[in-house]
Amino acid sequence: MDVKLPQLAEGVESGTVVSILVAEGQEVKKDQALMELETQKAVGSIPAPSSGMVTKIYVKQGMEVAVGQALIALESSGAASAASPKPPQAPATTEAPPAKPSTPPQTQPATTAVAVENYHYESKSGAPPPAPPSVRKIAHDLGIDLTRIKGSEAGGRINLGDLRAYVQRLQQVAFHSVQSSAQPAASAGGPTPAPSEAIDFAKWGPIRREKMSPLRRTVSRRMVESWTTIPKINQFADADITALLALRKKHAAAYEQKGAHLTFTSFLLLVLGRALKTHPRANSSMDEAAHEIVYKDYCHIGVAVDTEGGLIVPILRDVDRKNLLQLSEELHALTEKTRQRKVSLEELQGGTFTISNQGSIGGSHFTPIIYAPQVAILGVGQGQAKPVAIDGKIAIRTIVPLCLAYDHRVLDGADAVRFLKDVIAGLEAFDEADLKLK
Repeated sequence: MDVKLPQLAEGVESGTVVSILVAEGQEVKKDQALMELETQKAVGSIPAPSSGMVTKIYVKQGMEVAVGQALIALESSGAASAASPKPPQAPATTEAPPAKPSTPPQTQPATTAVAVENYHYESKSGAPPPAPPSVRKIAHDLGIDLTRIKGSEAGGRINLGDLRAYVQRLQQVAFHSVQSSAQPAASAGGPTPAPSEAIDFAKWGPIRREKMSPLRRTVSRRMVESWTTIPKINQFADADITALLALRKKHAAAYEQKGAHLTFTSFLLLVLGRALKTHPRANSSMDEAAHEIVYKDYCHIGVAVDTEGGLIVPILRDVDRKNLLQLSEELHALTEKTRQRKVSLEELQGGTFTISNQGSIGGSHFTPIIYAPQVAILGVGQGQAKPVAIDGKIAIRTIVPLCLAYDHRVLDGADAVRFLKDVIAGLEAFDEADLKLK
């Protein structure tokens, strides 16, 4: 039997083979890892559905594969005495995208036109088809009716890939129509238009190319969607963390004995968990189709982690219900897991707010991009010793720069200022009782 790529998570339709862990002719046991696959921001293994022998490997390392595509042929134990199995399909069917139909061009426009024109989205309430703001904007700019596009995500939600596929089908109809009308001229020896050429950067000097990983493509797509669809405002402020660092130094050893790393981000998580409960709009999302603000009774905070493959944002669950020790333990375990690319897709989903802390690598002021569908993100720079006037006297204090980027459709300026003031107050007047090991 063929082991095919299953549907790994909602909206995940493909992945890239990172490593193949078995060889042809090798005996494997049920649930043994056959290969590792990178999907969006996570790397996971594909287990054997049953014990048996690997008779054929259809894919290679670095190949991009789609859901439903055959990866490995596995002969189950006890199947050898059965009737001779059919020979596996030629690797070409799995090592490359399916070949285009060899039917004459004249038959393709009609078939494609039916696929393009027959579908029509209907809603009893009259609501438009579900789609993210970025897709709606692109469709509006191109004059495309979204009711003609069948969404591939849950509930018929239309993603960028669905819109792209629809446009490609329209292009195919137009192209084959032109091609059919130009067929007599082509058969008579008429010139064939040459395809447009990409820029040849090598004309000006040596170059090297590196294929974008699924992670980098995912980051790029999400950043473009956020930048082009969210009216973002940046609110800047500074926090005096001198006393906080003193508390950290005092209690760090005790936390280390418990296997926990007491970091500034640990403190920040605890403070944010409380602030987000006080300011629920900062913990919400916007349902643009329904014109509603979705308030969440849970607080899952994402922490941006710098990895060799790119930026990954794992999620710490129920931050508002955990103490400082629990947050410190989970933060360390999750960031290490993320750097090793062992984080699961489930651990990357469901965030309600995000922290992007560049202080550990020396970053100062910066304006982070919101992770849609969240409505706010906190950018944190490196704490630096600066002269500060306190009660008419100059003192050297450790000041950390903060930037709250927020969606102005949901949060007003006054909301953002109040939220940020509470965060700063929580950091500057941190209660030492919260450091007790419980």
